[in-house]
Amino acid sequence: MAFITILRRSISSVLPLAVRAAQRNHHRSALFAALYHSSFSHKPSPRPFASTLHFSSSSATKPSSDDTLIRVIESEIKFAEESDDHEAVEEVPGGFPFEIQDAPGYQIINLSRKYEGEVIKVEVHMPDLVTGEDNNNDDDQGGDNEKANQSSIPLVVNVSKKDGPTLEFGCTAFPDEITIDSLLVKYPEASEDEIPYEGPDFQDLDENLQKAFHKYLEIRGIKPSTTNFLHEYMINKDSREYLLWLKNLKKFVEA
Repeated sequence: MAFITILRRSISSVLPLAVRAAQRNHHRSALFAALYHSSFSHKPSPRPFASTLHFSSSSATKPSSDDTLIRVIESEIKFAEESDDHEAVEEVPGGFPFEIQDAPGYQIINLSRKYEGEVIKVEVHMPDLVTGEDNNNDDDQGGDNEKANQSSIPLVVNVSKKDGPTLEFGCTAFPDEITIDSLLVKYPEASEDEIPYEGPDFQDLDENLQKAFHKYLEIRGIKPSTTNFLHEYMINKDSREYLLWLKNLKKFVEA
């Protein structure tokens, strides 16, 4: 029941956020169109070299296309501030097993914890949001396309023991399950010139071995109750980072 409650809360929060993402994409397309127009509209025309020297010695003025670009950026900033809950502070759920390291300006967060003498580190990347705009023709695909129509977050999980090798899992977290996409054994003494054996594709492993590795990660905190929270956390981070990026972009154009 607790998992179902978490899942319902996650889905209820993701659906409006997905719609909001679709709206934001519409506004971003207008911004990028303005960027493209600005970069080409004031391309210098061929002139004699002496004339160019004379121009560079005069007081520079911004082309009108820059003013247009600034207005578009300001409009996008206003839209982002009104539509995105960029100031939301995520409440870490009780029993969350990881310490979160989140640096503004970066598109990943890092998680870390210790478990039974192991050091577990996780890179959490920005979510792959599905808005439903391009999924009208997938009804007959079945199977794997059900996952393709769900929002997800990529994870890189590293499990290490002292100075020994590290297990590196490439994972994808969906609202109701976690898939393991790859598994590597990494040795700290290996040089960059050496190409280690990476093993077979994870999906080609024996089914019982695959299930055992899923349980291995679950015991160490990589489970839906963890990734459902991370999904919402990364959606909010994406909103914050986008707004910060817009403001930095405006400062550059105005300088």
